[in-house]
Amino acid sequence: MRRPARLAVAAVTLGLALSGCTAAGDDDDTGPASPAASATPDQEDAPAEPVAPAEPVDPDEPTSWGPTEGELAEARELVAEMSPEELAGQVIVGRYAGTDPAVPAQLVSDLHLSGVCVTGDNVVDEAQVRATTAAVSAAVADSGRDFPAVIGVDQEGGTVSHLRGIATEFPAFQTAGRAVDGGGRSGKVAVRDAAYTTGLELRDLGFTWVYAPVADVTIGAADPTIGSRSPSTDPRLAAKATAAAVDGFDRSGTVSTTKHYPGHGGATADSHLTLPGLDAPIEELEKRDLMPFRAATKAGAPSVMIGHLDVEALAPGTPSSIAPEVYDHLRDEVGFEGVAITDSLGMGAVAGIPGLAVKALVAGADLLLMPADTRRTHAHVTKAIASGEVSPERIEEAAARVVALQMWQARVAGGLQVPDDISARAAEAAQALEVAAYAAP
Repeated sequence: MRRPARLAVAAVTLGLALSGCTAAGDDDDTGPASPAASATPDQEDAPAEPVAPAEPVDPDEPTSWGPTEGELAEARELVAEMSPEELAGQVIVGRYAGTDPAVPAQLVSDLHLSGVCVTGDNVVDEAQVRATTAAVSAAVADSGRDFPAVIGVDQEGGTVSHLRGIATEFPAFQTAGRAVDGGGRSGKVAVRDAAYTTGLELRDLGFTWVYAPVADVTIGAADPTIGSRSPSTDPRLAAKATAAAVDGFDRSGTVSTTKHYPGHGGATADSHLTLPGLDAPIEELEKRDLMPFRAATKAGAPSVMIGHLDVEALAPGTPSSIAPEVYDHLRDEVGFEGVAITDSLGMGAVAGIPGLAVKALVAGADLLLMPADTRRTHAHVTKAIASGEVSPERIEEAAARVVALQMWQARVAGGLQVPDDISARAAEAAQALEVAAYAAP
């Protein structure tokens, strides 16, 4: 399915308020209601109250998370024409086994997936990685979609670097926290440049997404999962480092993913194995865990990853990735408007939950990351869309956000060529980050 021409959307938006650009639930409010529709007998002869005309939507106005209003409107038009199978695929980032580039490409082609996540188990060498990303990109293009595939990788630096030996080795993200600690503007610039060159290097390899930065505020030794992946034990330093990294990735044209909302650093169990509990009151979460996510949102974060956590203050007894209260908090209290992506749905914290992917979508997830069985999950989500278990409004809202974000990625990447010497520049940025960290008091 090809996109309608951008000029058609722009022409409409110049003179009219697009119904597709209204908030969810408001798109049936297409004009002023008839005065008689709600009048009481005593009011029937009363003069109608004047109704101010709707403000026209500027298609070039950027959203708070990247895409323009025109791109978002265009995405809404596109997904409204998708079949249940296409909609289901557009909100799934697939998991696959092995290192043959044809395998993920076939998965994307068969299921209309938005894309795939590449892990260390899928990597052999640089040539094989490039072949994989090219095959997945071609599969999306061959399906008639002229916006890019979601091709993501965990490339945080430090211990979580799935392209080890292929992309530049950056230090763990705790180095970023140390760099902004007393480093002032120079420290933040070093963090931003590290993210910027990471993003460009990933783009050179064919990736469009990176699952970083980690915004979790670690509690130290009692935190078995995040540790040095966290920028700091200090929420203010973590917030500064996270915002600088988001800025760098945005500039590079790579979609970043701020994670793991509402904060995994205070958990004393590993969500890869079991469901960790967070029993801190909301006041403590606000002062510690949520500060970096607010900073990331203000910095223009395009995507936030929802962790698998039992957060007593928000949704006791329910994993946060399938809890509507957590998504509502992210939207209403933090103000995030972009793509909400789950943590991997194949993790131990959520293993065995019936209808896991559908529950995540209904709760408010826009993108489902790495289901344990991609094909089976696609079938379940397709059935839920067709039956109305996932409402048309919810699935189209989710898919439109993903499509609009990929339009943004294509636009920014198209205006910024990756330098031929990007590997050398990335190595310099990694060294500059280390120097800034050690120079800080």
